[in-house]
Formats: sequence, C-alpha cells, structure tokens
Amino acid sequence: MKVSPLAGTPAPPSMLVNVPRLVTAYYAEHPDRLAAAERVAFGTSGHRGSAFERTFNEAHILAITQAICSYRQAHRIEGPLFMGMDTHALSEPAFVSALEVLAANGVEVMIDRDRGYTPTPVISHAILRYNRGRRSGLADGIVVTPSHNPPEDGGFKYNPPTGGPADSEVTGVIEQTANALLAEDLRAVRRMPYERARRAASTHLHDYMTPYVDDLASVIDMGIIKSAGVQIGVDPLGGAGVHYWEPIIARYGIAVTVVNDAVDPTFRFMTVDWDGKIRTDCSSPYAMVPLVSMRDRFDIAFANDADHDRHGIVTPTTGLMNPNHYLAVAISYLFTHRSRWSTEAAVGKTVVSSGMIDRVTAALGRRLLEVPVGFKWFVGGLLHLEGKESLGFAGEESAGASFRRLDGTPWTTDKDGMILGLLAAEITATLGLDPGARYVELTRELGAPVYERIDAPATPDQKRLLLQLSPAQVDAKELAGDLIRAIVTTAPGNGESIGGLKVITDDGWFAVRPSGTEEVYKLYAESFRDRPHLQRIQAEAQALVTRLFAQASDRRQPPGTA
Repeated sequence: MKVSPLAGTPAPPSMLVNVPRLVTAYYAEHPDRLAAAERVAFGTSGHRGSAFERTFNEAHILAITQAICSYRQAHRIEGPLFMGMDTHALSEPAFVSALEVLAANGVEVMIDRDRGYTPTPVISHAILRYNRGRRSGLADGIVVTPSHNPPEDGGFKYNPPTGGPADSEVTGVIEQTANALLAEDLRAVRRMPYERARRAASTHLHDYMTPYVDDLASVIDMGIIKSAGVQIGVDPLGGAGVHYWEPIIARYGIAVTVVNDAVDPTFRFMTVDWDGKIRTDCSSPYAMVPLVSMRDRFDIAFANDADHDRHGIVTPTTGLMNPNHYLAVAISYLFTHRSRWSTEAAVGKTVVSSGMIDRVTAALGRRLLEVPVGFKWFVGGLLHLEGKESLGFAGEESAGASFRRLDGTPWTTDKDGMILGLLAAEITATLGLDPGARYVELTRELGAPVYERIDAPATPDQKRLLLQLSPAQVDAKELAGDLIRAIVTTAPGNGESIGGLKVITDDGWFAVRPSGTEEVYKLYAESFRDRPHLQRIQAEAQALVTRLFAQASDRRQPPGTA
C-alpha cells in the first residue's frame, strides 16, 4: 500500500473539488444505458458514485426514488418516509430530485424543518421511534450520503421499516427497477417541480434534533459524564451532526468543546488521507491529524464522518485508537455495565474484525455472531426479530457500531458514531481511565494482536474472481508456519457468503475480498504473536492472490499464444 507524500498534510487548493462544475455535471451528464459501470448499483450501503463519472447523476436519483416508491406500494409501506442528507456537495441536489419524485407519488415525507443536515443514525432513530408499537402504517427512510468518501462523491441509501440498511433482497429489487426505468429514459418516473414538492400537502417539516438529543440519556449515562467533569473534544469533520452539539451541551451540561464547526463541501479543512484523497475517515491517522494533535487538551476526544455513522476515538494515552481496539473496549464495558440487558444478548462482529473481540466475548461468557461485511446483517439482531439472534452490541472493523439502550430495548439499527463517542466519555468517567488505557489492560489479560488492512489494485475481472473463490483453491496446509484450522467463504454466524475467503490458524488469520466501490481488493490480516508474524501472514496471502490471478489469466489466454 503506497502512501501519498501528501498524506496527513492540509489539502492543497489544487486538490479541492470544483463544486459548481460538479453540480452542473449532476444535471448535465447522463448515464449510458449500455455501460454497466454507469447503472444503479447498491453496494454494502446504498448507491454511490460521482457526477463526473456519470455514476451519480440526476437520472440515477430519479430512477432510484421512483423504484423506492414502487417498492413501498408493493409492500404496503404506508407510513411517513424520513429523509435526511449530509454535507457533501451532491447531497442537496439529490435530496431535491428525490423530493420531487416522492411528492409526485404522494409519499408522506418528513424533511428537516430548518433545511438542515441529518445524521444517518438520527434517521434510523426516527424510524424506530415512529414504528414502536405499530403493526401497520410503518415508516421508512432515505439518507442522501456517500458516508466518509471524497467530496466529489454522492450516495443514496434506503432504510426500510426495520430502520437500518436494506438487505440484499430489497436493494436487488430497487436496483433492478431503477435500471429498467433508466433503460426506458425515465418515462415511468412521476415528478413535480421542487417548489410544488416543497409546498405539497404530503411534505412535512420535522424536528429531527430534539427527540434524538432528548433521548440520548436512554442510551448513555450522561449524568456520570457531567458529574465527573470529563473534558471532551469533538470534531464533526464538517459533517451532518455539526449543529447537534450545541443542544446536547445545553440539555446535559457536559463539558464539550467543538474544535471545528466549519461546513464546506470541498472539505478544505481536512488533512489528506493515505492515498492522496480527501475523506472524512475518522479512523484514518492521516485524516485525523488535527484532532490527534489536540489529544492532551482533553480527557477524551472523538470525530465522526460526514453522515456521523462512524467514530474515531482519540485518547491522551494512545492517541487515535484502532477501531478494533475500541470495539473490544466498548464490548467489555457495556456487557459489564448494563445490568438491564438480557443475559441472552450476543455480540455481533464482521468476519474481518479483530479476533480480540472473540476473546473479549468469550471472557464475558456471551455468544458471538460473526457475519459478512455490511451493517445490514445486524439489523434483525438489534431489533431481536423472530428467528434472529438477539444482539446487545454490533460493530464493524471500519469504525461503525450501535448498541441497545440502558433498558435493553433497541436504540438504532444503523451505525451511530455519536453514541460511540459519548460512550468513550462514559467509560472514562466510570473507570477513571480512558479507553486507550483500558485496551492496554485487556491485552495483558487476553493477548496483544497486531492487525492491518492492505488495499491492492485489482481489475474488474480479478474482483469477480475473488468473489467466486472456494476453499478448494487454497492448497496450502500451513500459514506462516502454523497449521491452517479453517478456510471459509461463508460467515459462521449466518451462513451467508463473505464475498471472498478467510484462512484461519490458532495464532492468526487473513481474509481477502474485493472492494465494492474501488478498483482494489482488501487484504485483512491479524497475528496474536507479533508484527513479523503478521508480515509473514500478509506475504503468504498476497502470494496466494497473485497465484490465483495468474492462473485465471492463463485460463483466459487463447491456445498457442505466449
């Protein structure tokens, strides 16, 4: 993984996106119906793309929104639709396009009363709050966000009445319907002008902020944070939650300093990420340089990405915490400080999250649910739907998680970066040490793993190959000198495909899977010994992938060619 020389430095003016040109491209450019790359495609979390590449344009949003309207009608989803957006440049144009279609279809839409920004977890919270106790007339939602991705990107997510990311069956129907609409030049899309849509009887101004802020005390012990006088630094990274902190401070009297309240669609205040791009990736040490430099000013500090579903925790002890380390600390704390949670509540993790979580969960005497990448796999467990394992906590290695309220009832079924940040303050107040110091304690009890993810180039054909891997293609018996205990392509928690392959020994593992949005594959690896052992695992894993790519290339080569 080659690190850009600009990584960790302020973004130079030449790198900033030309917002007027980007918005013009959103309206002026049209996807080619024959180009597969320009069709609607739902990844692990909605449709994403850029107007410059004709992958996120007005036509896509009109088609997706009409497809959502058709899905709602077919499944008798007749309650309000809660819609929010983040601070990316393409979010507001896409929000406008979606409202034009929703209003024309007579959908009761709830939009922010101040035309403000709405974090992803706030939409999930609003859906669950509305649906509580209802069996019909259920609400759903749309979040217009590409999450932590670069300023030129746009994103569009649908959350059904379960409140979290839609599962593959739902997104598959929406994707197929939207692409059919694109192929027919949007002739079946119903739409009205924006001004009419804003004034439509079905469009309602909604206070998202107050119910969410008032409800925080049901999921976090805000009283102990206040009484302990924990000094908290918060950097919203120019994201959707930037205006939530003032009412949180006023409501609970906690000592929060917002270190940067700027909102700018170029995200010019960010330091450059590892690959020379701007991202609000709050788990990246390069993107988090400004907040990490303030680590000694606060007892705890944290940041959230553009839609506030991710968290980055900064402590005086360790600086920016590795997301896996914080997940382990959060799990250890919550299951010993939430007396009203069910003893049957399990821990949810993805197959590429640290094995430290497995050890913490085992030490707690709780069950572990290990699923593929994608928060959609946790929704049923967080709601404790029939036939689903009840989850007290669910987290991903990419710094996204959610957990239950103090009384054990659901909070959100989408990731909530704000409560994970506030939980770090609660942990500091309760234990008298920050989460970084607590993680060091855990390593003394359970071992100190070394974990790393590497991104490497991969063509579309190579990415398809990784999706189709089988255990039989791994002929090795050992990994880094250790006997291979398991080779899996499905998640043990639900039997679903992990979209790649994982090789496991007693002291380490690696997993490889293609990116859903970039021309790379991701190699995750972990050692419970030391870094040299991790590097040996990585080298053998990369050699395996290279060999598989070469074999596939040889099979495609015509006979008689060299």
